[in-house]
Parts: sequence; structure tokens; C-alpha cells
Amino acid sequence: MKSDYFELIEANPVIAAVKNDQGLDTCCDRCGDIKIVFILYGDVCSIGEIVQRVKDAGKIAMVHVDLIDGLNSKEIAVDYIHRHTQADGIISTRPAIIKRGKELGLYTTLRIFVLDSMAYENIPRQLASAKPDMVEILPGLMPKIIRNITKMSRVPVIAGGLISDKEDVMSALSAGAISVSSTNSDVWML
Repeated sequence: MKSDYFELIEANPVIAAVKNDQGLDTCCDRCGDIKIVFILYGDVCSIGEIVQRVKDAGKIAMVHVDLIDGLNSKEIAVDYIHRHTQADGIISTRPAIIKRGKELGLYTTLRIFVLDSMAYENIPRQLASAKPDMVEILPGLMPKIIRNITKMSRVPVIAGGLISDKEDVMSALSAGAISVSSTNSDVWML
């Protein structure tokens, strides 16, 4: 249920974003407090096993569909993840992918890179089009921008990218982010 997902993120504000097998091992074997995992790597042959490893560790598995080798940028990629893995949800930079995930009942996170004013100004349109459960803003070291986005977004905001220490985590959370995602295992241990 979506409300359970939101409550889990609020109660566990650090999300492990794993980008390789070493990060997966650390997250699954040594980070009991981590409850949500963003899977940022894999291919069509390995993604099922990666997701299963996360699930076996008792964690929520969110697959970044755009980063899985062998999948294309079409909605059918979400169908593949849904049918061939036990993933709880998906992450994508593409609104159409997010929409398909919602149709299939998956948790959805729209990842937005705020690189310039054009990207920033495009956020309301992307949110209206995709209607994600959450939005992840990168880089996550922009308290003023995070604060503004949390005001314009009707869904919770996750800050990710370049989060490297407790100060970064606290800054993002103080700016209104519900959570932070990080590939830095030292942050997972905070």
C-alpha cells in the first residue's frame, strides 16, 4: 500500500542507492536500518537476482529502469521488471515510464536532474504528466531549490546526488525533503 511506503521512507530517511555488487553486499549484509534500496545497475540477465537479494534482506526494491542494460526506454521495460522480478517499484527520468509503473501498481519515483533554470521550470509539467508517488531531485545539495520544489510538488521529495555526510543529510531534510538517497555507504551507516 502506498501509505505504508511513505511511512517507511519517513521513518527511514536514508535510502541506499546501489550501483554495483559491492554496494549491494554492504547494503544487504551490514545495513539493517536501511529499508529502501534504489537499484542503479544491472542488466536483463541479472536484475531478477539483484532484486531478489534486496527482497531476501527484507528491504523494498526500487529499480531504476533507465539504468538497466538491455531494456529500452519504452513502457514495455516496466512490464518486464513487473513480470520478471519481485521489484516493489521503479525509478525513471521519463514520465511515460512512471505512468506505466503506476498502471501496474508499482511504487514510482520520478528522478529529475535540476541542472539549469529550464530544467527547474519544467518540473511542474513533468509532475503533472507523470503523477509519481515521489520525486527525486538531483543534485541533493540545493536547500533553496529543494524547499521550492517541495512547495510546488504534491508528492514527497527525495534529495539525491552528492550527499556525502550527516550535514548534507540534515540540510536536505531541513529543506523539506522526506528522505535522501546516496551511493555512499558511509551515509547509509549514519
